[in-house]
Amino acid sequence: MREKRTPLRQRQAEATRSLIVEAARALFLADGYTSTTIEAIADQAGVAVSTIYAIFGSKRGILRLIREEWHRQTHIQEFLAEDQTELEPTMRLDSLALATCWQWQMGAEVIAIYRSAAAADREAAAELAEALAGRRKGLDAFIGSLANHLRPGLDIQDASAILRALCQVELYEELVGRSGWTAQAYQNWLAAALKRELLAD
Repeated sequence: MREKRTPLRQRQAEATRSLIVEAARALFLADGYTSTTIEAIADQAGVAVSTIYAIFGSKRGILRLIREEWHRQTHIQEFLAEDQTELEPTMRLDSLALATCWQWQMGAEVIAIYRSAAAADREAAAELAEALAGRRKGLDAFIGSLANHLRPGLDIQDASAILRALCQVELYEELVGRSGWTAQAYQNWLAAALKRELLAD
């Protein structure tokens, strides 16, 4: 059976979209979201301004796609939604440490772009708040799978707070971005810290 091929026009459209997204991402990081114009993105990508408006509608449309592609690549939403009850508690936390490390490895720049955008764009700020609220909800659901394995005296509410604190992007930025840790060292540290703070001996 012959493999179905993507039509040429569709491949060209996808390539153009990728060029625009990569150009915008580089400019957002270098110059800031607010200072980057659609004209600058078009010039960097080698496309017409009208092409960007036709595909994305606005600068915020490009920003939204950057975030959506990040979520798709890291699969963090699917991971947090999975049923974890069949795995040993230590394995669940090892998996969460890996998923968190992967999320921030691929997404620290996205967070930086969104922070820049949120400072000047109310709707971008609302999108960032919604994304972080969704992540918080996912982590709260994850801790529920550990309810019967928490260390003595630790209730679900406090366990959720500890989990959210340890998995914040700011810790990744401090340890990997500013203190010279490798991503693997961060992942190992996070897994050990989660087990120590959350699980019974």
